[in-house]
Amino acid sequence: MARGENNVRYTQASPTRAAFAVQVTLAAQVVSLGSLVIFEQLRGRQLATQLAAFGGRPQGADAEAVVGAVTMFAVLMMLVAGTSVAAAACYVTWLVRARQANDRSAATGPVAAAWLIPVVNLVAPAVLVDEVWRGTRPPAGRRGRWLALVTGWWLSWLATLALLTIRLPLDSSAGDLTGVGMLELTCAAVAALLCAGTVRELTRLQCAARPAAIGTVHSFSHQPPQPTARPEHQF
Repeated sequence: MARGENNVRYTQASPTRAAFAVQVTLAAQVVSLGSLVIFEQLRGRQLATQLAAFGGRPQGADAEAVVGAVTMFAVLMMLVAGTSVAAAACYVTWLVRARQANDRSAATGPVAAAWLIPVVNLVAPAVLVDEVWRGTRPPAGRRGRWLALVTGWWLSWLATLALLTIRLPLDSSAGDLTGVGMLELTCAAVAALLCAGTVRELTRLQCAARPAAIGTVHSFSHQPPQPTARPEHQF
């Protein structure tokens, strides 16, 4: 295979579409979580009280009084779960493509390991993203801004995770359906916003590097024909 063809395949690895999918699914996740929080504020406590009074299994007229609210709650929970799974899948896909945009031979294993291995996943994902950023060879003077963005994203994500997995189960307050409130929504929204910022920054740097790579392709694959010397006529 010609060297120019190798470079063409390299420049086709830009993760632009995957980055857009990450941003869309993150927005959908925040909207669905916000809808759940609003439902909790307006109807959740009353619904929880009604279900407790009915023993969790309302029948007859009691069931008709709460069936609409229960259905709405179930739909919102499914939306939150679905958008969360979609955001995670899109993010992993984008990160794999971003690593391969820097190095075509980059394996997908480290991405899965960074997110799935307990304890390691408290640090490794942010380190992996920073490694991809350094691999783009960004202009000088942007390191501090990038580290602030990544650190803010990761700390807000860890705070959201702690609120949802540690504080809510240990919360002694009763009377809510899930316990998710404005504090959890705020942390999740900040984490999603900063995550989208890191994705946008990395994708922008990689897209900016593509024209130079394409120019390299042309320099190898479209060499101008060399003029051939005409034979001298003998007189």
